[in-house]
Amino acid sequence: MKNNNINFEKISSRRSRLGKYWYKYSRNFLSILGLIIIIIIVFMTVLAQYSSPFPASAGNYINFTEASQPPSFVHFCGTDVFGRDIFSRILFGFRLSLLMGITVLSISVPAGVFAGLVAGYFRGRWISFLIMRIVDIFVAVPSLLMALAICSILNPNVFNAMMAICISWWAWYARMAYGIVSSIRGEFYIQATEVIGASTWHILFKEILPNCLSPIFTKMSLDMGFVILLGSCLSFVGLGAQPPTPDLGTMVADGAKFLPDLWWIAIFPACAIVLIVLAFNLIGDGVRDMLGSEEA
Repeated sequence: MKNNNINFEKISSRRSRLGKYWYKYSRNFLSILGLIIIIIIVFMTVLAQYSSPFPASAGNYINFTEASQPPSFVHFCGTDVFGRDIFSRILFGFRLSLLMGITVLSISVPAGVFAGLVAGYFRGRWISFLIMRIVDIFVAVPSLLMALAICSILNPNVFNAMMAICISWWAWYARMAYGIVSSIRGEFYIQATEVIGASTWHILFKEILPNCLSPIFTKMSLDMGFVILLGSCLSFVGLGAQPPTPDLGTMVADGAKFLPDLWWIAIFPACAIVLIVLAFNLIGDGVRDMLGSEEA
């Protein structure tokens, strides 16, 4: 009976904390708007095979009888020079953009945070010096320039574009984690944990890492849009997804050849990039306010 009461108290405490988080987040109307936009995009892209009016347009499809048609009730965003429905291709392009953002952050964040934890905890030793000098090299080179250089060496495809962005992105998380760990390295609770004989891994992941989660999650929510934008830039110059795979950056590059006559071929994919990047930035602002107020 006592254990049941303890479990009920834990569940109630978690629900109360989640309620406080949601209240702080929901006070920002623009953040709610960004969240709604992303939910709609995710829902439509996951079910793109059913939600898109012409799913065949996402593949190797040609229909010259409907080529270069302006926006209408049948084709909401018009068609391209091959007769493919642009709205359907945008939905499938959203899927690729979300996949790129999730994959890049799933790889670069753990790698960068781990490097920053080790460098910050062993500050003053050779391993910290080595890690941070490598981080300085990667941070000194702009992410877009480094990703372009890496992709230009490798075969142009989605996987290589993701790996190129990962290589150029992890260092920012390493530097952020290093700064946080360095500031709390001398706290009394860390010293007490060392005195009682706790292992280094326990100190890093049980004592120090929880104090880094709020800024990490805030940066991740903001970086999601920037990663998608960077991936679109690589595709725009032909170093990302290759035709006929629907990619927003590639669609903008293909449509730019026909401006201003067939304006809809480039404008609608470009607006889609702006929409998803803006939505993630709005979510990031809300997460920053929510977690920042929690820390305060």
